[in-house]
Amino acid sequence: MDQLDVAIVEALRTHPRVGDLELSRITSVARATVQSRLTKMERAGVITGYGPDIDLVRAGHPVLAFVTLEIAQGSLDAVSAELDLLPNILEAYVTSGTADVVCKIAATSHEDLQASLLQISASPTVVRSTSVIVLSELVPPRDLPMLRKGATDGVGRAPAYRSTS
Repeated sequence: MDQLDVAIVEALRTHPRVGDLELSRITSVARATVQSRLTKMERAGVITGYGPDIDLVRAGHPVLAFVTLEIAQGSLDAVSAELDLLPNILEAYVTSGTADVVCKIAATSHEDLQASLLQISASPTVVRSTSVIVLSELVPPRDLPMLRKGATDGVGRAPAYRSTS
């Protein structure tokens, strides 16, 4: 990604419902350039969707926890299928280290979280689980700082929009 790609993504984050024409005004590039860049990033899988971001607390799920799982050897597919059936599991990752899987879970209450944890622990493929309840968010989910840091210098702008200084 170059600086223009990052600028387009940043403009979309700031103005998620804006159209291509307004994106071209915000980023000071031609509309066709914006459309081309968006299409390129979509096809490459960089942009994966335009869905709304959800505030889980306001949506009635104020309890958040991370759960590490140690699973029986060779049971990753079975654990994946079991976790997929639990709607409170927001994300799950295969990891290295002592834990085999790390899950992010949201719940309506501590009781709801406990019910989810009991379902996970009841699995014959889960050898051990450890949970950590989130007290507060320190750094919100983000990716723009990393994208900005890694953006390559590229011309990226049509001649009419290039800086003359």
